Amino acid sequence: MTELLAVVTITILAVISPGPDFAMVTRNSLLLSRRAGVLTALGIGAGVCIHLGYTILGVGLIIRQSIVLFSVLKFGGAAYLVWLGLKMLRAKPTEGPQDTAACELSDLGALRTGFLTNALNPKTTVFVVSLFMQVVEPTTPLIVQVGYGGFIAAAHVVWFTLVALFFSTGIVRVRLLRLRHWIDRTFGALLVGFGVLLATATAVRQ
Repeated sequence: MTELLAVVTITILAVISPGPDFAMVTRNSLLLSRRAGVLTALGIGAGVCIHLGYTILGVGLIIRQSIVLFSVLKFGGAAYLVWLGLKMLRAKPTEGPQDTAACELSDLGALRTGFLTNALNPKTTVFVVSLFMQVVEPTTPLIVQVGYGGFIAAAHVVWFTLVALFFSTGIVRVRLLRLRHWIDRTFGALLVGFGVLLATATAVRQ
């Protein structure tokens, strides 16, 4: 029970903390559509499953201990965030109905964006691996570990779906869409900042 409570508490605190996932879901929900935001949240959940999969299989520890493997993941994820951010920074004012913005990203594109944003984030690697190393006992049955993983993935999907629903609701969104290019540039700057911080961060290996 103590282990379960620790997993639940740490997971909730980690999920709700601001980061690239939050920025991407908020941006897609606010500027594109509720559907795009929810699909981005589902993509994030799928990305978390990748981290959980290799962690439960024991590969996560190898990645964290290897300077080369971790650096590849770190710089790859940073490059992806910077690339997305730069695309948003180039946003220009649009003419005509703002609802046409919702057509700029396909369903598959929204899923892919959420998936890559999370799957390429080494901070999620460190979070998941550390959680299973320091909280989950080695003697914990595999089925229970898989259950923990299911909760972690579900927590990400539920939280970011709520974020998507919040930012895609009401007249506030309609009014903010008039400033779409400035909002795009703001989130672009945030993603570039996250990417730079990610690239310059030093992993703590144990």
